[in-house]
Amino acid sequence: MSETTLTRRQLLAGGMTLGAAGLLAACVGTTSGGGGGGGSAGTGAVTLQNSIQDADPKAALEALVKAYQGGDVTLNSVATEQFRAQLTNYLRSGDSPEVLSWYAGSVARAYADEGLLLDVSSLWEGDGPCAGFSDALRSLSSDASGAQIFVPTNYYWWSVFYKRSAFEKWGVEPPTTWDEFHALCENLSGQGVAPLANGLSSTPWMASGWFDYLDLRLNGAQYHRELLAGEHAFNDPEVVAVMEEYKRLVPYFDKNAASYTAQEAATPVAQDATAMYLVGAFVSGYFPEDQRDDLDFFSVPVIDDAVPTAEEAPTDGFFAAARSDNHEGALDLLAYLASADAQQQFIERSRSSNLPTSPDVDTSAFSPLVQKGIALLNDTEEITQFFNRDSSDALQATADTALTKFLADPDSLTSILDEWQTAAEGVRGS
Repeated sequence: MSETTLTRRQLLAGGMTLGAAGLLAACVGTTSGGGGGGGSAGTGAVTLQNSIQDADPKAALEALVKAYQGGDVTLNSVATEQFRAQLTNYLRSGDSPEVLSWYAGSVARAYADEGLLLDVSSLWEGDGPCAGFSDALRSLSSDASGAQIFVPTNYYWWSVFYKRSAFEKWGVEPPTTWDEFHALCENLSGQGVAPLANGLSSTPWMASGWFDYLDLRLNGAQYHRELLAGEHAFNDPEVVAVMEEYKRLVPYFDKNAASYTAQEAATPVAQDATAMYLVGAFVSGYFPEDQRDDLDFFSVPVIDDAVPTAEEAPTDGFFAAARSDNHEGALDLLAYLASADAQQQFIERSRSSNLPTSPDVDTSAFSPLVQKGIALLNDTEEITQFFNRDSSDALQATADTALTKFLADPDSLTSILDEWQTAAEGVRGS
């Protein structure tokens, strides 16, 4: 089991309380650390390279940067897929941006292994803003040597989202078993409703959501992590079984899924043309404001009772480039972004369902949807991140190619999995 493996027992052992503050919200100490109140003067100019593109979260980050008093910050916002493709170049550049938004876990560790990330352990020590984080979150933010190279600021859960009013109109209820889920899809299809949404045009990584969950439900979280770490092959019998189950879902997807982005795929759900969407809780921001209270969700049902339950809860935040010119400025900005005040403002202004990582953020006004998400993560036995976050951005690209090809031509499963394995071996051998 890898260092970043997060079981529910480990999360609890790390000192987490699973109340209203949320699963990971209890990971952070009460101190804000240097720069937490807005930065100390004189740290110089800093560039923050940002991949957040959704309107409200982007505006929220812009407001935070504007309020920062620790020095001049240039905020560059780049589309997520472009950011992903250019991230290695950003980090390898001789004049790299000081701070970059991205993901905790294996994907950050891969860049740290190349010596590309700044050691931010000072923020996790003494009265630093991360000093009270649990052992589980510290591990998720550490490199292979145990040094911290990431500052997590929020997290969210994945589930199957739907509108309660639409389910009532169609006379259906959320399923509690895998057989009930398939029966629900058949019922909706018979009513002329596309059962499942997805958005794969410029966001092909969305195809990995169902792959991850089917692998978790059939083979379990440990196998899933081992597969992504290269200990199993993508054409092994266990993965074939996953893809055969995925193949059963293909007829249920919205026929326009390949032309939608992740955000655009929410529109037919909002219009009651499509019923359900396996997606992160950030999807709430994709719906009209007057529909957000109508949103609900259920977890992908258990397929094999012998497999421990698992849910995906990706953790977002920032790391700093080792090759940047202003390490002091980077650390000060990171401390500010990790502070409870900054997290509170970001969550409120972004109007998202993401949860902060600081226990000092007031969560009393969080919606019933978010409170239900907290309960979901409380009850599960295992926590994973997402395909690329538990592997690497390079391996994610192989998944994007294989899974979108599969969804377009599911009968070519065998050759697609062979090609996927060859591509994965190329990534791991490079």
